[in-house]
Amino acid sequence: MNSIEIIMPATSTAEKKSPSKKTALNKAVANHGDLSPERVAAILHGLDEAYPEAICALDHKSPWELLVATILSAQCTDVRVNMVTPALFKRFPTPAAMAKATLPELESLVRTAGFYRNKAKSIQGAGKTIMETFGGKVPQTLAELITVPGAARKTANVVLGVSFGKAEGVVVDTHVFRISRRLGLAKGDTPQKVEQELMHIIPQDRWISYSHQIIHHGRKVCIARKPKCHECNLEQLCHSKDKTWHS
Repeated sequence: MNSIEIIMPATSTAEKKSPSKKTALNKAVANHGDLSPERVAAILHGLDEAYPEAICALDHKSPWELLVATILSAQCTDVRVNMVTPALFKRFPTPAAMAKATLPELESLVRTAGFYRNKAKSIQGAGKTIMETFGGKVPQTLAELITVPGAARKTANVVLGVSFGKAEGVVVDTHVFRISRRLGLAKGDTPQKVEQELMHIIPQDRWISYSHQIIHHGRKVCIARKPKCHECNLEQLCHSKDKTWHS
C-alpha cells in the first residue's frame, strides 16, 4: 500500500477535553462502544483541530498528472515522485503523448521511482485507455477509473477526491489502515475491508478529509513503532494496547 503525503502548516497540539466532556463521552462509549456517534464525532473534531488544511503533496496541475503521480507513488515517497514527474510531464504532457511513448523512454524517466518497468507499462497503458475509451479525459467515476491501468481503488479515490471533490470511497493507505484499526474504528485485515467499515461510520462529506488528516497524523504523531501519544490530541479517545503514554 502506498501512502500519499500531506503538506500541513505547523499546528500546536489541541487542548485536552474537559472532565465533563470526557465523562459524557465515556458514557456514550460504554453504551454504544468505540463506534458510538459521539466518539466518532469527537475523533473527527480532533482531526479538524490538529490538521485543518491538509492537502495532497503530490505535485500536479491536472487530474491526468495526479493520476500518473499517484500510480508512481506506489511504494515510493512523494518527495521522490515530485522529483521524477517534472521531466516526465515535460516530455509527455498529455494522455495522447504518454500513449505514444515507448517503454524504454518511460522506464528511463521513472527508474528512480522504483518498480520502473511495471510503472512504465501502467502509465503508458493509462494514456492509451484514457485516449481510446474516455476521449482523452480522466473519468470522474470510480467504476470507470478502476478500469485504467495502474488505477486500483485507492488510486481512483485519490484522484476523485483531490481533483474532482468526489467522495465515492475512502482512501486507505498504510497510515489510514493502521490508525483506523488502532483507534478502533475498523477491524478489517485488508484495505478493502477497512474502507467498507469506515464508509459505514464516517459521514460521506468527511471521507476525503479524514484520509488526508489521518495520513498526516500517521507521519507526524501516530508513528507505527513508537507513537508520540504525549503529543496526540486524540490520546484520550484512543484505547490502543500499544500506547506509549496515558493521560
